[in-house]
Amino acid sequence: MRLYLTALNPTDSVLDGFLPAAARLGLPVTVLTDQPAAWPASPAQRSGAEVAGADVRDVRGVLDAVHRGEPPVALLSNSDHLQTPTALAAEYLGLPGKDWRATLRGKDKRLTRRTVADAGLDRVAAVALGPDDSPERAATVPFPAVVKPREGVASEDVYLVDGVTELRRRVAEIRARRPGQSLLVEEYLAGDLHTLETLGDGTTTAVLGGWRTSLGPPPTFTEEALDWAPELPAPLLAQVLAQLDALGVGFGACHTEFVVADGRARLVEVNYRLIGDRVDLVMAELLGLPLFAQVIRIHAGDPLPALPDPVSLARHARVEWVCADRSGTLVAAPGPVDATGPGGVLLGSRPLRTVGVTAPLTGTNRDYLAALHGIGPDPATVRDALRDFRAAHRWKIEA
Repeated sequence: MRLYLTALNPTDSVLDGFLPAAARLGLPVTVLTDQPAAWPASPAQRSGAEVAGADVRDVRGVLDAVHRGEPPVALLSNSDHLQTPTALAAEYLGLPGKDWRATLRGKDKRLTRRTVADAGLDRVAAVALGPDDSPERAATVPFPAVVKPREGVASEDVYLVDGVTELRRRVAEIRARRPGQSLLVEEYLAGDLHTLETLGDGTTTAVLGGWRTSLGPPPTFTEEALDWAPELPAPLLAQVLAQLDALGVGFGACHTEFVVADGRARLVEVNYRLIGDRVDLVMAELLGLPLFAQVIRIHAGDPLPALPDPVSLARHARVEWVCADRSGTLVAAPGPVDATGPGGVLLGSRPLRTVGVTAPLTGTNRDYLAALHGIGPDPATVRDALRDFRAAHRWKIEA
């Protein structure tokens, strides 16, 4: 029996999370990907996993690839783009998996808004724009508003706009980069930005914790830092869970972003997978939890085990990203670094861009040069240690 994992390009979540976890569980793994050449050539770098080319965006391509190999014990994905074809393939094969309707509702932001509104839980003013629709169709949305790809990820091409003129300009820019794609224009949800991290087996859903998000300056929405913040008041937690329930979310991992204002929790987006950009790895270390193994076991049919109470955890974590401030070539950067700071704070830095790579400035997490984190006894101690740790290293971009 074999674990099949659908993926696009290699990510830290897969290489440092899922593949080592599967190896520890004694499960052979085949990574199905439409970019096999992008994956490490050495089996050791892949924790012994096989890599096979497949049209992973199409359920038929996934099924064809699985049928060419050993019988599957589980089929899963941690990619936003692949949740629906993977869920459909798992259902066809009779394997535990996510409801494809729920994965579709999470990926399609217009369906997210419509489903939550139809359930009577929240109503966000939003207008979908097809590839040929005039931006003026969305003039009924109150400004400031947000324009984004209807099925986008990573805050790519997401902008805050203050009126029709700016909306028209941003729509033209996005369409030039994404011809043929639909967009969504919706009211801007002001408030404190939070995340909720959950894990479910289809019957029980556990809250792993949550983060408080710090964003860079508008008009883009680059996440610059996350602080561990699991102490969500019960009424707000109930609101978020009710909205996830309406969407059908309840199996496997889910990363939900929402804002809190005036006693209301309002969804920003639902990413039906683990939180990324190395935060999942930090969270697993913070909780002392074999998180990736638990996700695999749930997809193999095991029930959700008892999990630690995140609120009672006597530790704090903070994640910061070093972001490019200009387009150009990264000419200097540290490699992986681990250290122990004052107060016993566990510190780490992991590169997210290779020295020598030239990239444009995007205003998204594609601008990340490195992920830094600190885990320690309290927020102030962690923040101070991480500040000094960051100041001791250097990243340089030349135009």
